[in-house]
Amino acid sequence: MDCYTANWNPLGDSAFYRKYELYSMDWDLKEELRDCLVAAAPYGGPIALLRNPWRKEKAASVRPVLDIYSASGMPLASLLWKSGPVVSLGWSAEEELLCVQEDGVVLVYGLHGDFRRHFSMGNEVLQNRVLDARIFHTEFGSGVAILTGAHRFTLSANVGDLKLRRMPEVPGLQSAPSCWTTLCQDRVAHILLAVGPDLYLLDHATCSTVTPPGLAPGVSSFLQMAVSFTYRHLALFTDTGYIWMGTASLKEKLCEFNCNIRAPPKQMVWCSRPRSKERAVVVAWEKRLMVVGDAPESIQFVLDEDSYLVPELDGVRIFSRSIHEFLHEVPVASEEIFKIASMAPGALLLEAQKEYEKESQKADEYLREIQELGQLTQAVQQCIEAAGHEHRPDMQKSLLRAASFGKCFLDRFPPDGFVRMCQDLRVLNAIRDYHIGIPLTYSQYKQLTIQVLLDRLVLRRLYPLAIQICEYLRLPEVQGVSRILAHWACYKVQQKDVSDEDVARAINQKLGDTPGVSYSDIAARAYGCGRTELAIKLLEYEPRSGEQVPLLLKMKRSKLALSKAIESGDTDLVFTVLLHLKNELNRGDFFMTLRNQPMALSLYRQFCKHQELETLKDLYNQDDNHQELGSFHIRASYAAEEATEDQMRLLRLQRRLEDELGGQFLDLSLHDTVTTLILGGHNKRAEQLARDFRIPDKRLWWLKLTALADLEDWEELEKFSKSKKSPIGYLPFVEICMKQHNKYEAKKYASRVGPEQKVKALLLVGDVAQAADVAIERRNEAELSLVLSHCTGATDGATADKIQRARAQAQKK
Repeated sequence: MDCYTANWNPLGDSAFYRKYELYSMDWDLKEELRDCLVAAAPYGGPIALLRNPWRKEKAASVRPVLDIYSASGMPLASLLWKSGPVVSLGWSAEEELLCVQEDGVVLVYGLHGDFRRHFSMGNEVLQNRVLDARIFHTEFGSGVAILTGAHRFTLSANVGDLKLRRMPEVPGLQSAPSCWTTLCQDRVAHILLAVGPDLYLLDHATCSTVTPPGLAPGVSSFLQMAVSFTYRHLALFTDTGYIWMGTASLKEKLCEFNCNIRAPPKQMVWCSRPRSKERAVVVAWEKRLMVVGDAPESIQFVLDEDSYLVPELDGVRIFSRSIHEFLHEVPVASEEIFKIASMAPGALLLEAQKEYEKESQKADEYLREIQELGQLTQAVQQCIEAAGHEHRPDMQKSLLRAASFGKCFLDRFPPDGFVRMCQDLRVLNAIRDYHIGIPLTYSQYKQLTIQVLLDRLVLRRLYPLAIQICEYLRLPEVQGVSRILAHWACYKVQQKDVSDEDVARAINQKLGDTPGVSYSDIAARAYGCGRTELAIKLLEYEPRSGEQVPLLLKMKRSKLALSKAIESGDTDLVFTVLLHLKNELNRGDFFMTLRNQPMALSLYRQFCKHQELETLKDLYNQDDNHQELGSFHIRASYAAEEATEDQMRLLRLQRRLEDELGGQFLDLSLHDTVTTLILGGHNKRAEQLARDFRIPDKRLWWLKLTALADLEDWEELEKFSKSKKSPIGYLPFVEICMKQHNKYEAKKYASRVGPEQKVKALLLVGDVAQAADVAIERRNEAELSLVLSHCTGATDGATADKIQRARAQAQKK
């Protein structure tokens, strides 16, 4: 600790930069980094290496190998490259590896080398080939920008929703630009390129010349460009050895530095800390690394090996064949505590705690000095903040011990910040372990969020660690353990060397009835992997028939789906399967299937009575049911006479309506006639017509509800709803208002919905918390599960916890 500031390097009078080791790399590379295509993901992400033999004719016959490592050099995947020549590699925000080929095809691989998908950047790129490519990140996702052999640019701002944009042509461009990059301004991706002394900015429609303000004279070429991690700042390296730094809009200059080196650098990246006023750029050549900013001096490091720079939110990762380091600006809290002869409150508190451990009276002297200045609260907060920015656990403990010591002398210091920092550091230390290899800083961790970190652990198949973190942080089951177990189960079904029986048993033993886990989703993944029998076994554990049946139909197990639907007692579900079977089977087989299922046969007969009378007659014929067949013919003859008479009455009425009201009524059905009257504001005529033709009240209410909602006549709909008690309830009012995107009206009707449908109505309008209260009050397990399935994100965490507590109390009783 005495030499704590030994690796601090001043840049001007106001900032220090330090470089410390993250890992000693044991990946045993056979090639130099310069001989490979390299891509490293931000936020402590993985590293991909692909040897590039296409640049060497003598090695063109050698098959390259694509290797993927963790940030600590632990191998994650290795595969022989069998596709075409690759121009560029890059990682997406979801940690998928994008491999841009010469022919414009982009291959997408997972973290473990599993092929995901591919897409093409268009025919023009295919014809002209790819000269260069960039993978970039925006708020919309990860994008790809391509420079073709025709010196034209094509880009897609989001590879997840591929929309190709061909950028405007640069006038007179006959060769590749000396350097180029992507910018994100006003939520739109742009291309900035340099041609000689000129800079061009391309958007979707125009090509404009831009000039950096305050650029030193004599520049004939730009050799390198760098955009900051947040796309707010831009750096330009010129052939005169000057580095211009300014805003990405090229409207403001921040500073300029003459590095006295005219050779083009291998890499140039920004090194800045969030909310810091200091701005610095890191420039790398073969054997030299330079940090420059708004100061006359620079910081220089000697590079013993070929190195690669990875820009991060709050610094730069630097890795070579033997070591992985992190370079960043020393945070303010750390600087105030540890700089030599510091009298900051945090520094005095740290000294007081050390002296206390030595049982020295100096501890009391330091503590009194802080208290007399009224800075004890500030001292504790400084120590807590500085602990978060430390990489070494012993330094973290030392600072947290000092903070804990200072808290003892404060009456009302809130403990939340201290406890949260201790939790965060335990999580960070766990994932920084060499075998895990995710060297996140505290700032990156907060920006990434715990949910995304858990997703990344799941992506690496580190399920036990992810579950331990969830349990340690006491995350709601639906957002934490349940979700991770569901991912584990989906991975488990892909292990084809294990029998279906063993996989299904292992998944059920691990998951049980864990809330928030859907066996049907896991079964769907098993079916997608070609394991149909395993999918059927998993569906046996799914308690909701409504989730079982659709997948069984998809797997063409319709008869089993029918049995499950009948077991559920849900007539709508049975009808769904019956209609599917009717289209899937020939008529004879369909009728034979119905004969073996009496309930299904009864329901289908009811359906045919209203929809398919001829089919009902065939059913009676097949069963030799002569009595029902005779009754059928008698009813059919009466119905025919009534239908003919009703049709004539309706036709006469429609003619009269056209004469009285105008408009088109002829050839409309009875229901369409009623709807047309309602839409025209003739409600009383519509009600009279419904009575005359014996339209049921429920049907009339539906017609009127739909018509008024289509008109968006909310005032008339309110009057209608209060005219008398609704025979269809008030849930349809909620549904129709939400369909019309009128949440205000929907909430109003949700308050009138009866207790049996209250939870569903509240969920429709997005009131998850109130829906949970109602479900808990009713002690309805199905409703509790329904509410839990709608609990997503950190905002519903308290609601999910409340439901779990209610369940636990119910089980105790």
